[in-house]
Amino acid sequence: MQTESLTAARVGSRAKTPVRRARAVAAGASGAMASTPEASVAMPIDLGAVERRVLHEAVADRLRELIIEGVLAPGAHLNERILCEQLQVSRTPLREAFRTLAGEGVIELMPNRGAVVATLSRDDLEHAFELMAALEGLAGELAAKRATPVEVRRIRSLQAEMTVAHSRRDLPAYYRINRAIHALIVGLAGNPMLTDSHARLNAKLQAVRFRSNLNREKWDAALAEHGAMVKALAARDGPRLAALLRTHLAGKRATVLAQLNDAEADIDRSSRRAGVQEHRP
Repeated sequence: MQTESLTAARVGSRAKTPVRRARAVAAGASGAMASTPEASVAMPIDLGAVERRVLHEAVADRLRELIIEGVLAPGAHLNERILCEQLQVSRTPLREAFRTLAGEGVIELMPNRGAVVATLSRDDLEHAFELMAALEGLAGELAAKRATPVEVRRIRSLQAEMTVAHSRRDLPAYYRINRAIHALIVGLAGNPMLTDSHARLNAKLQAVRFRSNLNREKWDAALAEHGAMVKALAARDGPRLAALLRTHLAGKRATVLAQLNDAEADIDRSSRRAGVQEHRP
């Protein structure tokens, strides 16, 4: 119960503002309709649909960020009562957000357990990163051919913003920009099916990609790799950009698997210590 309360406090301290804003939009729209009966007759349904969509998407966005940043860890049970209290929403938008995240593979809806943050096995991680490297490599090669000068400048601008976040050691801000850069490169490939496949797979990997930067040396190396990617894109060197992206993803995979090994070793040591204490006279 104490751990659950601590998690709830952390969620609440970081989660209220965006959802409150969405609720304010919804409440304002509802108030406007209530004060003008004739307006509600003119548009009785559409405005309400927009209200619900904005709120549940705001909830999904906040939960997604909390999962990515590790506030809600893999395997964690998402307690509806606590989340409703901390996010200040009812169960309806929360459950709609759960369905959205379940569709992305970010959480799982378990019979008799409710919503649980998804956990990827070692095989899942290896296969997912292998595919992600292929997708981003292809995207990079196509983007180098198809990106406009304006789009290249946009990538340069984001890289500069990311460098500033790195210098401040602001990992959440850094990673949000990092995600935007990767998504933009994939979008510049001009292949909707590639973009869709990448988005679906990447949703499942965001949390482990975030945690791969917790090691300072790995984080510094990742920033340098991004600088080389931007140069290759600006030079229209598709094969080099593709190779850099594949290498970048291979490095992420190695870091994530090493972190998984460390976590498993810690669990094993804890189990052995507990066993020794139990058998002491």
